[in-house]
Amino acid sequence: MSAGGAGLVVLGCGNPSRGDDALGCELLQRLERLVADEALAVECVLGFQLQIEHALDIVGRKLVLFVDASVSAQAPFSFGPVAARAERAPTTHALSPGGVLEVLERVQGQVAPPAYVLAVRGAAFELGEGLSPAAAKNLELAWHLLQQLVRAPSPAAWRARAEAA
Repeated sequence: MSAGGAGLVVLGCGNPSRGDDALGCELLQRLERLVADEALAVECVLGFQLQIEHALDIVGRKLVLFVDASVSAQAPFSFGPVAARAERAPTTHALSPGGVLEVLERVQGQVAPPAYVLAVRGAAFELGEGLSPAAAKNLELAWHLLQQLVRAPSPAAWRARAEAA
């Protein structure tokens, strides 16, 4: 994708047909509207899952945010740093955020920029279902944080926010 675009890239994943797995998609759709309305220097990348090609979306960035639903995050969400790490069984798709960062470092020969994960707690991931009431509530709280993050895309500010959590 684009190298050297916006300093911040937000990569969201999820499947809008699988209940609460749509949380990442919902947040990215809202973010795209906010970015357009406020002319923020943020690039949004949305997909069903993280793939090795997403490493190219990170090239030349100063800050990266991964947004996804989670079955293990504490409600309403978790926010924290992520580091590059090799996948135990590398495949061509379905990587973790750390796996995407590791691909960037290995393929591009550069250190990954500071990266964070916003994992929104979901409860029901059944095919054909909408968001559960609990996930809808968590979505609103995560949306509030996401707006703050993209309006102040600073590694130091994000680090302080993560440490305060």
